[in-house]
Amino acid sequence: MDELSPLTDIEQITQALADGKNKRVRKLLARMHPAKVAALLEMLDPEQRQALWQQVDAALETRLRPHMNLDLLGQFAVDSGDAPGSEASDAGQGGRTAPDAVNQLADIRIALEGGKLKRVGKILLRIHPAKVAGLLESLPPTERSTVWSMVETERTGKVLTYLHDEIRISLARQLEVEDLVATAQRLELDDLVDLIQTLPSELSSALLQSSTGRRREQLESMLSYPEDSAGGLMDADPIEVRANVKVGTVLRYLRLLETLPSHTDILMVVDRKGHYQGTLRLSTLVTAELGLRVSDVMQTDIAGISVHTEATEVARLFQDLDLLSAPVVDDDNRLIGRITVDDVVDLIRQDSDRAMMQMAGLDDEADIFAPVLVSSRRRAVWLGINLLTAFLAAWVIGRFQATLEHVVALAVLMPIVASMGGVAGSQTLTLVIRGLALGQVQKGNIRILLNREVGISILNGLLWAVVVALLAVAWFGDWGIGGVLGAAILINLLCAALAGLAIPLILDRLGIDPALAGSVILTTVTDVIGFFSFLGLATVLLL
Repeated sequence: MDELSPLTDIEQITQALADGKNKRVRKLLARMHPAKVAALLEMLDPEQRQALWQQVDAALETRLRPHMNLDLLGQFAVDSGDAPGSEASDAGQGGRTAPDAVNQLADIRIALEGGKLKRVGKILLRIHPAKVAGLLESLPPTERSTVWSMVETERTGKVLTYLHDEIRISLARQLEVEDLVATAQRLELDDLVDLIQTLPSELSSALLQSSTGRRREQLESMLSYPEDSAGGLMDADPIEVRANVKVGTVLRYLRLLETLPSHTDILMVVDRKGHYQGTLRLSTLVTAELGLRVSDVMQTDIAGISVHTEATEVARLFQDLDLLSAPVVDDDNRLIGRITVDDVVDLIRQDSDRAMMQMAGLDDEADIFAPVLVSSRRRAVWLGINLLTAFLAAWVIGRFQATLEHVVALAVLMPIVASMGGVAGSQTLTLVIRGLALGQVQKGNIRILLNREVGISILNGLLWAVVVALLAVAWFGDWGIGGVLGAAILINLLCAALAGLAIPLILDRLGIDPALAGSVILTTVTDVIGFFSFLGLATVLLL
């Protein structure tokens, strides 16, 4: 490539520095002669010079120093890019590649405040891409962009795969398309598929079009399946062997491979047409006699997972069978890929995060440092729904205004009834949602589960109705109030159990995630029934 003129170099680098495009700066520096970089440093003003120096990596710095004058060397001698005491800190780690996440975040923020971007780059180089992603998500947008610019381009693709969707899209847009394409080609196919599925269409198209040949065909095949299916989880890199081949031949074949795909614990046995027949464990392969055939030592206990199987069912199979990897087959039982445990663990974690966040009406892919207006709008919808349910409960209380005016003690005791019902209902609700997720709650056992929950609610209702009634009598000296309170608690606990069982079943039948809407509906039911039963009984029996 022809070197750019000095003036063009200055214009491009100063513009990239002004725009905070540090990756672009490093790319320009990498193609310039060290003497030219030294001359450029002399021409810049002090602020620009310091900013540019922060983008000079260790390799370039070594080649650059012989071309720098003594004044520049003196200016940069006190700035090696490290925070004070960092070398001692690193040395005290006993050779570990990274300190804990809290220290990493603190070190990065200190380095940012001091303008020590070299230090940021060194910290990022020492830690795993997953931890880099965690650090990025822990920073506000401005600092995040600066730190992102210091991630080596070769590692950005892997870091993107660990980020939540909203942040992933934002940071991917900050990359030049050619850099995004280059780093994406380093990814394994399943990670690349996840990236393509979540990025905007213009970036996804660029990634897909940059792939050619067999890799392009595999990508298109994997993208044709839903993201939440076995086809969406699989990777197209299984090692296939034939049943009639000898063990020694298989071992010689494996030695010819440069590396084995990650998480390879089994080889897939197929026939001449690619139909799946069974598995050959590596542990069996290395201990078997070389003259035996694969058919003599293969196992057939692991059935091929249909490419259309739902992701949750795949996770259940891995859990029940303690699998590290499993074959994926098409409708004709042809082997088309495999699923590995790391993807299943990611799936379980994502589902757990989603369930926890959705119970509060939040998006599990949302940025914790998203703009205030964006976050306010997201939460406003859920708060509005909750407000409507609160007004419904308030309306029920309003129907008994006369009763409350005559017996003021009822207003003091009302929250107890609603609270007891809410807790009891949440216990049942959580149990049923978990049972649905694990496939333990099915049509054939719903009646048994109903009888069980009703029995539990009656026993607990009687126990706590007596306890609360006696406390109310001791407090207000009125047996009537105690009796009404105890009866209302018994009724509400029974209704809470029924609602806790019915609500998730109905929502699941309607195709709505019970974890998302179940708790709001349950709270409404227990509040309304609790207030209605308590105040209704009081109206009939005490007035």
